Amino acid sequence: MARSKRRPVTVGDVSDALDAIAPPVLAQSWDNVGLLVGDRAAPCRHVLLCVDLTPQVLAEAVAKKCDFILAYHPPLFQPIKRILADSADTDAVVHGAIAHGLAVYSPHTALDAAPGGTNDVIAGFCKLSDVEPFEYVAAGASQSKVVTFVPRSHLEPLTSAMFAAGAGRIGDYERCSYRLEGEGTFFGTESTSPHVGRKGRLERVAETRIEMVTANECLPEVIAALRRSHPYQEPAFDIYPLASEPTAGIGRVGQLPPGTSLGSLARSLRRLARSRVSTIVGTAGTRIRRAAVCVGAAGRGPMEKPRCVDCDVIVTGEIRHHDALAILRSGKTAIALGHWESERPVLAPLARRLDAAVGTVTTTVSRRDAGPFNRP
Repeated sequence: MARSKRRPVTVGDVSDALDAIAPPVLAQSWDNVGLLVGDRAAPCRHVLLCVDLTPQVLAEAVAKKCDFILAYHPPLFQPIKRILADSADTDAVVHGAIAHGLAVYSPHTALDAAPGGTNDVIAGFCKLSDVEPFEYVAAGASQSKVVTFVPRSHLEPLTSAMFAAGAGRIGDYERCSYRLEGEGTFFGTESTSPHVGRKGRLERVAETRIEMVTANECLPEVIAALRRSHPYQEPAFDIYPLASEPTAGIGRVGQLPPGTSLGSLARSLRRLARSRVSTIVGTAGTRIRRAAVCVGAAGRGPMEKPRCVDCDVIVTGEIRHHDALAILRSGKTAIALGHWESERPVLAPLARRLDAAVGTVTTTVSRRDAGPFNRP
């Protein structure tokens, strides 16, 4: 029997794999993540990973015949007004990517929050233990709670109809509900035809409050079942979005190995991150026990987070002068590896994860990607 040919990997397949590694729902509200440029149906054979999509990186992608660029920093960030080839801004390199048929994807702060992302890589360099985010991100609601009120005589038919439509499922349990007895009131005007009582007078009815958790994709069917099975002409019901339990978040905090000093950690990080622009805030010999990690740019903000109050050092990319002074005044220390230098280390492990997820696509970390600062 002839073996069927495997469908070629597409831009959409690679984007979906990256969405699974760094779910866009974890990104900060101000960010612009995901597939920014490209045709999801286009074939994808070669992915180039970089921190910044510069003209040099674009030329490298074209020379290597790549189909897809993963740029950690989104080259499209503000609302688009124009994309010009001769622009001095990043829209020029986006124009070049479009002209060469290259897809562009950015994970940015979604990758900062995701397990195994930018902050976890630097936390690993620090040899942190008992690691957790210093600020959890609430993921978007995938479930809602439906609440309605029904006379006791119609309680079971109504709940059975809602269960059959998909409501009341929590994990491996089905037909889950909460019921509370009470009294409802209504006054039917002349245009009404109440099922219970008469129009033109205030009615009091013994009712049961029903609450059920419902997957959002089942909501239309559940509400339709509620309306069909409810005896009232105008049944009252509420829909409450339910936020998912936060399991990931921005930054990391954790315990440093015993005996760590600011200078020893800074030297180790400089070597592992291959940074030529790293600096410290504080005295090299200061003993540090607990660290906060926030790649990219961080001020004193992380030190003000509840999970960071007992941290001795913040490890980041860049720190402003006045924030550094504030950190010193608070009795803390800091290590600034360089903005680009703190984010670049995630690319190699991310390339391996993407290769494992997609399989037949070649993944390459850019050699032309470079930070803007250097030592003289």
